[in-house]
Amino acid sequence: MKTVITDKTLQDLEFSTVLEQVSEFCISTLGKEAIFKIKPFLKKQQLFFELTMVQEYLNSFENENRIPNHGFEDITPHIKRLAIENSFLEAADFLKLSTTTETVNELKKFLIKFKDYYPTLSMFGDTIELTPFVSDAISKIITSYGEISDNASPTLKQIRKDIHQVRGKISESFSRALSKYIANGYLDDIKESIIDNQCVLAVLAMHRRKVQGSLLGSSKSGNIVYIAPQATLAFSRELQNLLYEEKQEIVKILRALAAEIRPYTPLLEQYVNFLTRIDAIGAKAKYAKEIHAILPKITKEKNVYLLDAYHPILWRKNKEKNINTISQTIKLNEKQQIIVISGPNAGGKSITLKTIGLLQVMLQSGLLIPVHERSTTTLFDTILTDIGDNQSIENQLSTYSYRLKNMRYFLRKCNDNTLFLIDEFGTGSDPELGGALAEIFLEEFYDKNAFGIITTHYANLKVLANELENVTNANMQFDEKTLEPLYKLFIGQAGSSFTFEVAQKNGIPYSLINRAKKRVETEKVRLDRTISKLQKERNRLQKTSDTLEKQKSKEQEHLENLESKEKKIKEKLADFQELYDNNQRMLSLGRTVNDFLNKYFQTNNKKELSTSFFKWVATEKTKFTKKNPPKKKTKTEKKQAEIVEKKQKESIKKVEQEVLKKVVKVREEKKKEAEKVAKERAAYVFKVQDKVRLIDGNAVGTIEKIEKNTVFINYGIFTTKASVEKLELVQRAKK
Repeated sequence: MKTVITDKTLQDLEFSTVLEQVSEFCISTLGKEAIFKIKPFLKKQQLFFELTMVQEYLNSFENENRIPNHGFEDITPHIKRLAIENSFLEAADFLKLSTTTETVNELKKFLIKFKDYYPTLSMFGDTIELTPFVSDAISKIITSYGEISDNASPTLKQIRKDIHQVRGKISESFSRALSKYIANGYLDDIKESIIDNQCVLAVLAMHRRKVQGSLLGSSKSGNIVYIAPQATLAFSRELQNLLYEEKQEIVKILRALAAEIRPYTPLLEQYVNFLTRIDAIGAKAKYAKEIHAILPKITKEKNVYLLDAYHPILWRKNKEKNINTISQTIKLNEKQQIIVISGPNAGGKSITLKTIGLLQVMLQSGLLIPVHERSTTTLFDTILTDIGDNQSIENQLSTYSYRLKNMRYFLRKCNDNTLFLIDEFGTGSDPELGGALAEIFLEEFYDKNAFGIITTHYANLKVLANELENVTNANMQFDEKTLEPLYKLFIGQAGSSFTFEVAQKNGIPYSLINRAKKRVETEKVRLDRTISKLQKERNRLQKTSDTLEKQKSKEQEHLENLESKEKKIKEKLADFQELYDNNQRMLSLGRTVNDFLNKYFQTNNKKELSTSFFKWVATEKTKFTKKNPPKKKTKTEKKQAEIVEKKQKESIKKVEQEVLKKVVKVREEKKKEAEKVAKERAAYVFKVQDKVRLIDGNAVGTIEKIEKNTVFINYGIFTTKASVEKLELVQRAKK
């Protein structure tokens, strides 16, 4: 699959806005960067693998075995530094490496354990190595608080022991000096303070020469001087030396740890890439959950059927404003190759066009789409778009020049596996000349078997769509009373632009609208009026049809409930009947046994009792055997059963052949009858007031007048004309 989806197409369809929305669900900066790099996949295998992983992640929200947390920090700079020979990292940075390794190992163990739930994610996890070595090596040296452990080396342990002892001596000597100079009255009320991480005495300035030690500072007023006692100075110098030795030993330990982990830098890079990919997949799944997206069935056949499809960006905006978003159902196949959408501006033509384009691009980029679960689609090698005003200031191109260049590119790239989307097709030039050229372009796309949707106001394109076999007109529904758009696509009929009606609604004076109407050709106005009337009639019929459909649905539901209740009652009756039969049988058996006992009690004849009882048992066994015959077991019996079955099949086949002969005969008779009716119909001369209908229509009208071979038919709301050959008599005129 060599996919050609340009950046311009992605820009026209606002794909970057979708990526921004998806990135909001990422838990890492690297994940967000990965989302913004998403492009349509070039290979089908990679695309299906990605889509399946996103679907599995989405399914994890609905079961108890949810995918564990996979948050991580960007350790890429630390990995690069670690790769340099003889380098080392700070303890906190090593801890980040350890955390990342533990996260990957935990996630990989989870995917191995629940391989049946997440087979594709588990397969993706198999691409990296499971090893606790890095985290184990770091945990031996560095604690969970990011500090070097005392047991990291014997030398460090001894140094820290010495540091602890020296600090004890410093504390002890300082306490002695403090007590001594308090007793002498040389200290201020605050007695002590800390300067440069060192405890000092707060000595009154007048007694500074009486206190032995090192002067480290004074107060702002100069009344107090801060002196480190002489007894602690020697211990402080020893402490500084020990702290320096500790620092050097820590660097040595960290270098050794870095050297130990350095061979694993490629694996750490794989870990980062793995977590980044999982973060991106998770973000796609969370976004899909928010917009109620699914993975539709993807077929090899050229067939697009997006049922109840939403434009995700519009859906999100409307949700924020608490506005309901109207779904669209879009169908493209071999018999409906191109759809020409017409109708008034601001009616939703462009958003419908963008919906199919954006959803197709999202799917081919590994994103789930907001459609009904019964939706199906295919994968296109090329998606071409021409949407919006594309004036090019840099290249000094007008809108029309730009569009012509675009059409040239379309004609070069277009083939039988192309989806093209063109908004306001043919505009930018003289309506007649531009419309004629647009017709030629449309015919070229049609001849190349490309799939596409275009929007237009040009009447000639609507007519052409009606003439080409696999091109269909469509319109965006419009409320003729309120002149408000309904944002619902209707396939099968061109739409009126409602030009004058919309102008009147927007406050244009009626006198000006009348003047404009007079300047337009009468036939054009009549055509637009007729289309408008038909559209109104169709809207009315559609509402009636929807009402009837709802009633039918309710009646069907009521009928199903009644059938269900009837079935339950029958089952209960059958159970009661079986119970009654069993009880009657037990009563009969009980009476028979009771008779035997009574007779025995009277005669006391055991032999007679035994004979009668076994005779009765034999009779009951015979009855039981007749009702429940034993299964045939011998080979002879099996062969006999096969012969009987074969005879039955031959008999059935013979009957079928006889029935087929009778069916053929009946068909011939019906054909002769139809030919007879056709001859009578052809011979019939239509008269005024005859009730007729078009051969391919359902509406019944009355003939108003007849001119040669043309008949004028009144349908009540409007009048139309048709040739005699296209008419079918419903009822003759009353004499």
